[in-house]
Amino acid sequence: MANIRNLKKDINYVFGDIIEAVYIWELSNPKGDNKKSEAIIDEAIAGFDELIAKVNDKSVDDRRTHLKTVNKELESKGRELIEKINKL
Repeated sequence: MANIRNLKKDINYVFGDIIEAVYIWELSNPKGDNKKSEAIIDEAIAGFDELIAKVNDKSVDDRRTHLKTVNKELESKGRELIEKINKL
C-alpha cells in the first residue's frame, strides 16, 4: 500500500462502483424489488463511512498493520456486496 490517500481513493472507488452497479440494475429492471437494492446502497454507504473513520483514526498503536487490516476489510466488504448484487 503506497499511502493513505490511495487507500481512501480505493475505498471511494469500490463503494462508488457498487452503488453505480445497483443503479444500473434498478434501471434495467424497473419492475424489480427496489427495497433489496436500496438496502445494498445503504449498506455500501455505511461501509464507506466505517472504513473512512478507521483510516482517519490516529489513536492506533501500529498504524501500518491497522491500514492493512482496513484494506482487507475493504476487499471482503466489496466482495460481499457484489455477491448481493449478483443475487438480485
